[in-house]
Amino acid sequence: MFVDKATITVKGGDGGNGCCSFHREKFVPRGGPDGGDGGAGGNVLLEASADEQSLAALIYNRHYQAKNGPGGKGANMHGRKAPDITLRVPVGTIVTDSETGEVIADMDEAGKCIVLARGGRGGRGNPRFATQTNRAPREWEPGEPGEMREVVLELKTIADVGLVGYPNAGKSTLLRTLSAARPRVAPYPFTTLHPMVGVIEYPDYERITVADIPGLIEGAHDNVGLGHAFLRHIERTVVLAFVLDMGGVDGRQPWEDLRHLREELELYMKGLSKRPALIVANKMDLPEAAENLELLRAELADEVIEIIPISAGSGEIGDLKERLRAAVESRRRRKFDF
Repeated sequence: MFVDKATITVKGGDGGNGCCSFHREKFVPRGGPDGGDGGAGGNVLLEASADEQSLAALIYNRHYQAKNGPGGKGANMHGRKAPDITLRVPVGTIVTDSETGEVIADMDEAGKCIVLARGGRGGRGNPRFATQTNRAPREWEPGEPGEMREVVLELKTIADVGLVGYPNAGKSTLLRTLSAARPRVAPYPFTTLHPMVGVIEYPDYERITVADIPGLIEGAHDNVGLGHAFLRHIERTVVLAFVLDMGGVDGRQPWEDLRHLREELELYMKGLSKRPALIVANKMDLPEAAENLELLRAELADEVIEIIPISAGSGEIGDLKERLRAAVESRRRRKFDF
């Protein structure tokens, strides 16, 4: 099951209480205070892991609490720090405080680890309160409570290329052709119910990742269809690949599909439709595809955008892999060009 949003409550462990104790031993008069300090409570940690693909593991148990620190004991025995607990989330997870709306962290790198809830400090034992005028203090300190907060975890898929298109445009078939990913393929709309990420490997061992986003339809930004829940997964893609049905199987024109897709992206997030993109003209093996391709080129005559005709169903994708790589590498160079 794919889950890309979860709300959980986390609490650090409470600190252990300090101890009030006095040293008692034969032939040792006025042994003095020897109460140990309490141990600190455990922390709740959050770690980004490349092995996780969904937040599903965090929806069955929505409350996570670290262990409390043990209290101090006599003979200056201090409580040890309680162990931390670590929650693992997919790379690309945004962590937000549910009460304030503040973004706590962006888990955008594998191995990144943050403290979600700190454990309480352990209380001091009575030796800590000894002074020159008070040699036998009976004071001790309780442990501090652990931090508690409710956080919202929201996964935004990180991929180099995002496949954007209407349902039945052939995005899943294309992903199967490009990579070893095996998304579900069927001849009806909304076959893809959650984003799928595939990896394209090249002979020189270079890799780029491609995300198949569930089909978008007109009004997706306003909760129409399924795509509205997954528009967030397009935000982090480096390059957009608009996959168009050139055969007009569902009675729509490819250039109209492109216009609506761009509008939905722009309405969802300003500037998103202006991201570097190319057009994958799919289903070129269908009868009306060649004519529609020429009309599409005429419609986009004033734009500088690549149009790559392919037929994903028959495996005829030409140099699409190389063009995707070139677009991604060009974007990366531009990003780091100071």
